[in-house]
Amino acid sequence: MRPVPYRQSRPQPESTARFFLRRVLGLCLLAALAWSQWLFYEIRATSRTDHAQPADAIVVFGAAEYAGRPSPVLHARLDHAVSLYNKQIAPLLITLGGGGDKDSGLSEGGVARDFLLANGVPFDKIIAETRSIDTEQQVDRLADIARANHLQRLVVVSDGTHLFRIQYLCRQQGLEVYTSPRPPYGNISDLDLTERYLHEMLSYTSARFHLNASWMHRRIEDQSSL
Repeated sequence: MRPVPYRQSRPQPESTARFFLRRVLGLCLLAALAWSQWLFYEIRATSRTDHAQPADAIVVFGAAEYAGRPSPVLHARLDHAVSLYNKQIAPLLITLGGGGDKDSGLSEGGVARDFLLANGVPFDKIIAETRSIDTEQQVDRLADIARANHLQRLVVVSDGTHLFRIQYLCRQQGLEVYTSPRPPYGNISDLDLTERYLHEMLSYTSARFHLNASWMHRRIEDQSSL
C-alpha cells in the first residue's frame, strides 16, 4: 500500500468583512493619532503666548479656594489679572466660579473678588459670578455677563493649558477673546504636566464632538485646580 503524500493546507483567504474592519480600525487609529498630535501642539502654542491687548474686560477663570483664601493656582491667576489691570489693558475685571457643598457659602468668584478689592481694584470695577461649577458653565455665565454689559472684547486669564479650550468655548458663544496665561509657579512634574495635557485634550475633544464626557473631565478638573 502506497503512503498518501502529505498536502499542506492552504491558508483560507481573509473574509471581505474582516479585511474591511481591519482597514477601518487602522484608519481610525491614524486619525486619532493625527488629531492628538495637532491638539497637543495647539494647546502648547496657546499656553506659551500672551495675546493680551486693550479690551473691555479681563476675565479670571475660577480655581479652588480654601476657607476664603485663593489656592496657589487661583492666586497666580489673580496676580496676573491685577498686573494686566494696572497696565490699563481693560477697565473691568470679571471673576468666575461657584462653590461646593463644603464651602460654607463661599465661592471661587467671590473669593477672587475679595482678593482684587484687597489689591486696590475698586468695587465698581469688578463683576463676580458665583454659581458656575465647571469651565463650560463659566463660559455660559460669562457670555450672559458680556451681553448684559455690552462687552465686545475680553482678555481671558487662566492656566496656559486651559486656554485653548476656553478660547474655543468662548468663540462658540460669539465672544471675541484674547488669551493670557498666568505665569508658572513652582516646579511642575512631568507627570502633572502630562495629566493636564491629557485632561485638556479629552475635554476639548468632548466639547468639539459633543460627547458627554463631562463627568470624567470634571473630576480631573477639580484635581487640577487645587
